[in-house]
Amino acid sequence: MTDPQNSASESSANQGDGKITFPSLNSPVVASIILFAGTLILYIPALGANFLNYDDDGYVTANTHVLGGLSWSNIAWAFTTTGEANWHPLTWISHMADVQFFGTHPCGHHLVSVLLHALNVVLLFLVLRRATRNVARSALVAALFAVHPLNVECVAWVAERKSLLSMLFFLLALSAYERYASYRSADRYAALAVLFALGLAAKPMVVTLPFLLLLWDYWPLRSLSANTEASRRPSFARLVGEKISLLVLSAASSAITIYAQRRGGAMALTAVLPLRQRVANAIYSYFSYLVKGVWPSRLAVFYPHPENTLALWKVLAAGLLLAAITLLVWLNRERCRYLLTGWLWYVVAMVPMIGVVQVGRQAMADRYAYLPFIGLFIIAVWGCADLFRRFELARPVQVVLVAAPLVAYASMAILQITYWHDSYRLFAHALQVTEHNAIAEDNLGTTLVEMGRPDLALPHFQAAVTFMPQLSGAHYNLGILAQQQGHLDDAAREYQLALRYASDENGAARAHNNLGFLWLNQGNLKPAIEQFSAALQIYPDKQNSLFGRGTAEYRLGNLDAAVADFSRAAKIAPMAPADFWLGRALEDKGQFEAAINAYEAALQLAPGMTEARERCDALRARH
Repeated sequence: MTDPQNSASESSANQGDGKITFPSLNSPVVASIILFAGTLILYIPALGANFLNYDDDGYVTANTHVLGGLSWSNIAWAFTTTGEANWHPLTWISHMADVQFFGTHPCGHHLVSVLLHALNVVLLFLVLRRATRNVARSALVAALFAVHPLNVECVAWVAERKSLLSMLFFLLALSAYERYASYRSADRYAALAVLFALGLAAKPMVVTLPFLLLLWDYWPLRSLSANTEASRRPSFARLVGEKISLLVLSAASSAITIYAQRRGGAMALTAVLPLRQRVANAIYSYFSYLVKGVWPSRLAVFYPHPENTLALWKVLAAGLLLAAITLLVWLNRERCRYLLTGWLWYVVAMVPMIGVVQVGRQAMADRYAYLPFIGLFIIAVWGCADLFRRFELARPVQVVLVAAPLVAYASMAILQITYWHDSYRLFAHALQVTEHNAIAEDNLGTTLVEMGRPDLALPHFQAAVTFMPQLSGAHYNLGILAQQQGHLDDAAREYQLALRYASDENGAARAHNNLGFLWLNQGNLKPAIEQFSAALQIYPDKQNSLFGRGTAEYRLGNLDAAVADFSRAAKIAPMAPADFWLGRALEDKGQFEAAINAYEAALQLAPGMTEARERCDALRARH
């Protein structure tokens, strides 16, 4: 509980230590093994989970760069792309490594995530134990972090690998800072800065590290103490000044993140929601996280934003409670320093995710608690120790009071893990525990389509656009179903609505593409070309759009344009129809040798393509 280099301050730092002791946890090695093994055992059910239709496709299953595994070109892409509305190259490389070693079998991907969480649990224990010199309490904080149900989302969801990686480097950076605080040197500070930069390159949720380090200076390092040996402690100005370089990294990461999220459409709701609504939701969300931290029930993958439906009295009540807690913590800031550090840790670490700057359409998210809740866990463990000391509770009573919530949280976490087994369970559960959840309706509908039940999917898509008329993806899905059922006018209307409300490039490109094929099949060739061209302006190498535009150009007799599009489509990836129609266009132009080569390329990919064989044989016979 103290600055490691100041043994004289240890007695004051240990003030308030109760009798909460567990002999089996008094050894750091034993405690580390128990925490690591216990976390692995808890998350064994996650190893049997599937990939989800919610972001897992963008991060792994439908991402051509990730599916290509580790290569110099893919690594270069990882450092330059803002795909999925983020800049997180280490996350991309992590997913590439998974594919390299495990292919597309989800078990290996989940195993890496579980191992990372278990490693974070142990690192949290070791960092806290080094700073506080208290093995048992540090182990209990780490145990809460290991088993709390809100953390299941980060571990059981492959797409949330970024949270696990950023936390890993955050904890390593915190450990590096503790070493730096014990002996300030340039090389130790450089190690801290590098680890922080790596954390930011995994996910920018750790941008608040410089502020959290100041809290760590206050407690448990107690570098901000004004009493014993104050002359040997760094001044407040120096403690702030040495964080400036880290703040520059935070600012740079924040700027890149805002750029990436704006480009990816993730911040579109900020322009729609008035600041008043965002602030109201932020205040209420701080309270809601506390409630779910104590009683983590009715957890969902997505919580709909209340927008203008959040009652004013709820916001005011939440604000008053938060203010009361803050005042209580401040009044006890010297007697129980862990209170101020723990509470402000929660408040500050949550700032980037609380929703004042709205990213996405959610009101809150379980994954956002992964870092901030460490502060609350510290308050819970050290606070219980103070209460145990004050009431002089017997050790068996202490054991029961400590074990009961751990067992309860672990049981709830196991149940929560089962919901993440597949997309159907996940979104069906979300609809059970939330109301007017357009995102869950849309994703459940998509799951039912994938299961071969479009008839059951239709009501969910309709409910999605009822709850959120601006949900582009649901309109797109309705367009697909209408097109499959032959309701072409309805399909065109839904695709146009999808375009109107599209907040990201991918959504716009796929709507343009499908609308293009709809016009193409109806013989509206020029409008079809316009749609395909619009899709290609977004993604110049979109193979389907090149093939569709080439087909429309061919039917219009624009053979040069058709040859150009078919050639580009065939070069992007093997595609027998592109090679065949390239052959047709070349044959019509009188370039018979090139046409034969195109037909042969098509036959290599599809030996049963009868017309390609007949045309190839006829050309060979004549030439």
